[in-house]
Amino acid sequence: MEKASIEVVNNLQEQRWEASEGGELLGFSAYREQPGQVTFTHTEVNPALSGRGIGSRLAEAAVEDAVERGLRIVPRCPFIRAYLERHPEFAASVDLPADTRQQAKPSE
Repeated sequence: MEKASIEVVNNLQEQRWEASEGGELLGFSAYREQPGQVTFTHTEVNPALSGRGIGSRLAEAAVEDAVERGLRIVPRCPFIRAYLERHPEFAASVDLPADTRQQAKPSE
C-alpha cells in the first residue's frame, strides 16, 4: 500500500479523522471538540493493515490540524498519546488528562 494513495480527511459530522483508499475506510481517529480544545478519544485501524503507518498518518493530520487552529490537545486515546510522546515538537499544545498524569510518572 503506497502512502500517497491513502487519503486522510476530517469527517466533521462524525467528529473523526478518517483514512481511506479507493473509497474503503482503513481507520479513524475519533475526537470531541470544545471551544479551544480537542479531546482524542479512540483510534482504530483495520487489524489486517496494522504496521503500515495508517494510524500515524491519522495522528499526524489530526494533531497538525489542531495545532494550526490553536486548539489544546487532550490525548485520552492511548495511540494519540503515544504519537505525541514520540513527537515532542507538539508538547506546547498538549494537556494531559488529569486521570493519566499519575500513570505517566515512574513509580517510586
